[in-house]
Amino acid sequence: QVQLVESGGGLVQPGGSLRLSCAASGSPFGANDMGWYRRAPGKQRELVASITRGGTTNYADSVKGRFTISRDNARNTVSVQMNDLKPEDTAVYYCNANIPVPWGPTGTRPLDYWGQGTQVTVSA
Repeated sequence: QVQLVESGGGLVQPGGSLRLSCAASGSPFGANDMGWYRRAPGKQRELVASITRGGTTNYADSVKGRFTISRDNARNTVSVQMNDLKPEDTAVYYCNANIPVPWGPTGTRPLDYWGQGTQVTVSA
């Protein structure tokens, strides 16, 4: 069974930094796209950053220049380094990965998986 396990959230002062990491396990195949989403209180979930297996990245405008996403294909992990954090970055952050899983006798099917969420609070 595929699982995504996140780590690294917490409380930080404005201007501080945090690093979130996520490890995928349970599939014999490497992940396709991986990324981070967040949901702030009273708001919809939004994409923070994503990265393809080849390393192409995409960022929300609100985090460009402050956040850096990276991945290790050999370990099936994805991380996001968050610098210059602002109070508006406060949210629950979720790891997402599109992972092929065995399907039928010889095929595979890509499915989306989510981590359990980790709280990031930016406050003085």
